[in-house]
Amino acid sequence: MELNAHIDHTLLKSTATEKEIIKLCNEAITYNFHSVCVNSCYIPIAKQVLKETPVGICTVVGFPLGAMSTQAKIYEAKQAIENGATEIDMVMNIGFLKSRNYVAVLKDINDVKSAIGAIPLKVILEISELSKNEIVRACEICIDAKADFVKTSTGFSGSGATLTAVKIMKKTVKGQAKIKASGGIRSYASALKYFEAGVDRIGTSASVAMMNNQNLKVAN
Repeated sequence: MELNAHIDHTLLKSTATEKEIIKLCNEAITYNFHSVCVNSCYIPIAKQVLKETPVGICTVVGFPLGAMSTQAKIYEAKQAIENGATEIDMVMNIGFLKSRNYVAVLKDINDVKSAIGAIPLKVILEISELSKNEIVRACEICIDAKADFVKTSTGFSGSGATLTAVKIMKKTVKGQAKIKASGGIRSYASALKYFEAGVDRIGTSASVAMMNNQNLKVAN
């Protein structure tokens, strides 16, 4: 498969500089990645570098905790789109989920999705903080809210993506939403395993290393 076309080339650390974002965007052009994933303050720079290329701009909303108000998430998402974002990765309100306030979780996601319309919405579950049953419930809520993707992790909490969680997510969504895996996926071999498990997109900061080593045997 053309792995590069399914990668969100990611740089979300708080210390990321303008120079590093420009480098990230140029790498995405060189390797034909699906998108770059950057914090929203860097969308204008990414838009300038990526103009007249097919590379998209993904940004995060409610990141990394997901605990801000729905109104704040909506404003952040709409502002990001106005500035040039083509996809939104939103963090679910994990505290509401653990409180079993499923109506509030649903409303949070649904309201953001309604506000951004046709722009793809990926909902980050933060699987390291959830039990198996909570992962299932979170995925069910995302489907009800018409999210386009369910995403494993922010990469800023716990262990990141796991194949076990992806398999649970895949079984739950039953093709009604796509799956993005992120957090700790740093080799071509591991990326392939996630795609074999059913993910549609991978978010990683190790994208270039993956592409440069894609001809190595998976067993290595």
